[in-house]
Amino acid sequence: MNFNNFKLDDWLKSWLAEDIGSGDITTEAIVPRQAVTTAYVQAKETGILAGGTIAARVFQLLDEGVQTTLLVKDGSPLAKGQIIAEIKGPAQAILSGERLALNLLQHLSGIATCTSTFVALVEEYPVRIVDTRKTIPGLRLLEKYAVRVGGGYNHRLGLYDAVLIKDNHIKVAGGIKPAIEAARKMISHTCRIEVEVESVNEAAEALSAGADIIMLDNMEAEVMRQAVEMIGGRAVTEASGGIDRTTVAAVAATGIDVISIGALTHTIKALDISLDIGEIKK
Repeated sequence: MNFNNFKLDDWLKSWLAEDIGSGDITTEAIVPRQAVTTAYVQAKETGILAGGTIAARVFQLLDEGVQTTLLVKDGSPLAKGQIIAEIKGPAQAILSGERLALNLLQHLSGIATCTSTFVALVEEYPVRIVDTRKTIPGLRLLEKYAVRVGGGYNHRLGLYDAVLIKDNHIKVAGGIKPAIEAARKMISHTCRIEVEVESVNEAAEALSAGADIIMLDNMEAEVMRQAVEMIGGRAVTEASGGIDRTTVAAVAATGIDVISIGALTHTIKALDISLDIGEIKK
């Protein structure tokens, strides 16, 4: 995933500043500065872990004396009650970082868990489950990381790294063919063009105009099958639009190459994970 330690640290510092502000007045009033403790991070339900090293970094940024031992690796299944990590060090740092660390761990693990469920539902088909740009601002790279941890793949990262001509682009450009021609003139020969279509006829038009990837948007499974057969491997095919756990297998059975699902990131239930303090040593 395209984020480095410096960028991650900048994000975490910003989010810590948002939460702590001028100081954690509760912790600073109650917990002596010299107090050290041990805390345990525990899964309260089954799922897939994502974000363990990210959560650990939260505590270390608050105090380098905090040592986190991860007992489970990202991508590993979690059993209810399983201990994910042991955290030792200054109690103030552990308490002040608890919420941010858990927020990230729960959210990213929820994404990985959801993705893993979709991947399992289509495992008998040669298809990829991919994410979309329907992400929380500021969290996109982390969320897309969690999708990969869950066994999925990433669509484009933003508007800058791939051409995706959607319905509104087509309306403004005056049609599928002029939209593709205009894009082709502007981009590098190494860049591929994807076009969103809503019918078999539009798919044929996009193929004829030289689209590299054809997104079949909000199509019934049988219509999608017809479009895939018509394209016949001459372009990559992608299914999109309202696909859920009850329909994803039927979509995969059409022979589609890629299934993009916004729900992998935009309607996620956080995985239930807790942090509990052990004995405090003064």
